[in-house]
Parts: sequence; C-alpha cells; structure tokens
Amino acid sequence: MEPQLLHGVTDSVATVVISHPAKRNAMTAAMWAALPPLLGSLADDPAVRVLVLTGAGGTFCAGADISSLQQSPREAQRLAVDAEEALAAFPKPTLAAVRGHCVGGGCQLAAACDLRFAEEGAAFGVTPAKLGIVYPASSTRRLVSLVGPATAKYLLFSGELIDAGRALRTGLADEVLPDGELDGRVAEFARALASRSQLTQAAAKEFADGRTDRDAHWAAQADGSADTPEGVAAFLERRPPRFTWTTADASWDLPFGPGHAAPGPASPG
Repeated sequence: MEPQLLHGVTDSVATVVISHPAKRNAMTAAMWAALPPLLGSLADDPAVRVLVLTGAGGTFCAGADISSLQQSPREAQRLAVDAEEALAAFPKPTLAAVRGHCVGGGCQLAAACDLRFAEEGAAFGVTPAKLGIVYPASSTRRLVSLVGPATAKYLLFSGELIDAGRALRTGLADEVLPDGELDGRVAEFARALASRSQLTQAAAKEFADGRTDRDAHWAAQADGSADTPEGVAAFLERRPPRFTWTTADASWDLPFGPGHAAPGPASPG
C-alpha cells in the first residue's frame, strides 16, 4: 500500500489514519505536506466537531521516513513543523489514539493533539539525538509544556523509549487502556466531546494554549450565541442540549487557509 493519510467522518468525528505499513507508518515528505490542507478542509467542514488521529496496522507512527532526511533534512523538518503547527491550531478538539510505536515525528504529532489515549503496549520516544538533529524550538516548548523540563530533557537527551505507564505519569498520555479497549474508549469519548458546546471548547483551547488576549472576543461570541441559554434550558428540562455555535462563527488565525482541497476521498478502513 502506498504511504498515505486516510480519512473519514462519522457522527461528527473525523478520523485521520497515518498509513505507511511498510515502515511502521513513518511519515514521508508527501504525507507531511498533505496534512495541513487535509486539516484545513476538516476545520472548514461544519459536520466535523472532533478529530481523532491514529495509525494503521497496530502502530501509531514511527517518525519521519529516514529517506526524506537523506534527501533534504532541513526541508523535511520544515514540513514536519508545518504539519505539527497545523494540528496544534486545529480549532476543534483533537485526540491521538496511540498503539504500538509513537516515536520521533509521530510523538511530535501526538503532542500537538489536545489529548492522547494510549493502549498499554504503546511506546513513546523523541529521538533526534540518535540522528544528530536539532529538535525545533516550537516542538521542544510544546513537549516541555506537557511533561515538564526534566522529562523533556530525559526524552530529548537520551532518545530512549518510555512505556505507556510512564507516559501517563509524566503527562504525555492522558489515559491508558488495556489491550482491545482503546478503540471503544476513543469512540465513546469522541462522541461525548462532539455533544458538548463547541463555543466552550474553542475558547478553552485558546486559553489553555496560552492565548489570553481575546477575552473580549470570546465574551462577544458568548453574548451572541444561543449555547448558554440552550445549555441552561436543557439542564432544567433534563434533556440533552442542542448546541448550535460552530467555529465558523468565529475568526481564526490558522496555518492553513480556507478552500484547501484535501487528498482524494478515502476511508479509515
């Protein structure tokens, strides 16, 4: 099978699958380049409320395809950073579903997601020290914000892999599931996220990611939205809320523009 990013949307949840089975889903230059426009199309799609990123064939992603580093290491790193930043800026909740290896560029992508759920046998690693690569400053800061300076230095200095239990203890994983339970838990949690207020989620995502200069913007969004009255009414009437605000109602400064065409139609399997 050719290296590719598969994607599909079911019940408001978009699933993007990293598929390069010959190399444990290592990302080629073409795959890095394809991710931002794919994310742009999914961000623009009003049917999408949550994004799940995962890997095909029992592993998440073993990093960058080394052949791309041989040809042009600087360009390969630029493409990887662009993809990571596009994922981090995605305006809706993102969840990495990790099994098997989540290493190098794969760990970079997982760290750019809002949350990471892992299967017990997953292994995480950040391995530039094994290749003599300077890890990007933005990626390093994101890793430090997740796991703290000491664990980030442990991972970056050594290139050693850590298991899912240690990832959970250090903040690199948010939940660890027994074998066979990851897909069900991810689907359940993604449905829960899709049922919640996108207004609350979008504002919280900006604030949690360190952007605190748009209080007035989000206050105006809340004042003009029906989400708060609907949430209160649903609570009092003991029924599920029907939230209507979407990210299309707000302005975004994203690393991808509107109207990007995603790669050809595909299904996660």
